[in-house]
Amino acid sequence: MKIDIKYGKDGAQKIDVQDKNMIGIFYPKDVKCRPSDEVIGEAMDRPIGYASLLDFLKGGKDIVFIVNDGTRPTPTAKVLDALSKRMDLRTARYLIATGTHRDMTQEENNFVFGSHYDELKDRIISHDSKRSECVHLGRSKNGTDMEVNKIAVDADRLVIITSVEPHYFAGYTGGRKSFLPGVASYKTIEQNHKLAMNMEAQSLVLKGNPVHEDMMDALEVIKGKSIFSIQMVLDRHQNVYKVAAGELNKAFDTAVEWANEVFSVPIPEKADLVISVAPYPMDVDLYQSQKALDNGKWALKEGGKIVMVSKCREGIGHATFLQQLSSSKDPKVVLENLRKEYKLGYHKAAKMAEIMVWAEVWAVTDLDKGLISSANMRPFDTVADAVAEAFKQKPDARVLILMDGSVTIPKVA
Repeated sequence: MKIDIKYGKDGAQKIDVQDKNMIGIFYPKDVKCRPSDEVIGEAMDRPIGYASLLDFLKGGKDIVFIVNDGTRPTPTAKVLDALSKRMDLRTARYLIATGTHRDMTQEENNFVFGSHYDELKDRIISHDSKRSECVHLGRSKNGTDMEVNKIAVDADRLVIITSVEPHYFAGYTGGRKSFLPGVASYKTIEQNHKLAMNMEAQSLVLKGNPVHEDMMDALEVIKGKSIFSIQMVLDRHQNVYKVAAGELNKAFDTAVEWANEVFSVPIPEKADLVISVAPYPMDVDLYQSQKALDNGKWALKEGGKIVMVSKCREGIGHATFLQQLSSSKDPKVVLENLRKEYKLGYHKAAKMAEIMVWAEVWAVTDLDKGLISSANMRPFDTVADAVAEAFKQKPDARVLILMDGSVTIPKVA
């Protein structure tokens, strides 16, 4: 079977695997989508907990939209297209939920705001977790200092535009995540992400997940604020599948159910070799691409090999996690080192090291091979080279491919 593996924005790498070795190629499930403007418009006009979006905005003097940055697939521009038929977009400001990510590139601004960018560029503010003025709202049950961007706190009408898909330690993206980490201070994000070191912090898990609970606490302290959300679930082609709009938590719960319909994927068996692809734009760097590894592990046999495929267009991302991964050739020692103290990014290293304890991690990227090797991953020039090596070691290896590994959660049926 000849297979094209996505690599970068428009590229592909070819591999050839005999049918007898293939378990299958898995994507988020195929679902039927209607025109996005219809789905988005209907959700805004008949939201959960409000009469309509226009009714919610009535009387607002400081309207702020929180939108995802360009590393997320959220089709914000399509929402703005629908909004432009219902309101003057310039009556609002637009706060980009960057978390600890860098500021947006021009290409990313064009992706997020679409044809509206030139009209709105003087109304756009990019959150900076280290420099933006944040307001201390108290502490969560887990002791996290709740510091959130003052622009979001002061707004008298707050609208969140986001998408909901599985997240490797928050359970799911969307909803409350726009606040924390979206527009929170670096200190708050670091304290929150430390909770990701807990085993309960996993994909698809909300109950008992300390990271999710922390995020929910952030909303509790601003309970009196008027918040409207537009939360989209995408299909595997990044078309809009369904939209839950209105009251933040109720819309989130509804979107989670739809996200499971798309992203929780049954597989017949676990594999000796899992190829998990971080597709564009999730391939921005190694830090983000790790999600493809974490999801792929659910399809991997103990002692197997997982190949992360990601261009890593902008390099490593947070350097701290790579330094920790490189602190020892023994992943168990890496985990011991990580438990001694915490800095932002260490959770990422811990999640990777947890896999390395029981499986081999291989990587096909544009990164320096010495750098990859030092971090306990085996680098390959191409996916075909990695596949050839796997069959050299085990000719009867069973192979499973996740073409959208960053958001596909495989579960043995």
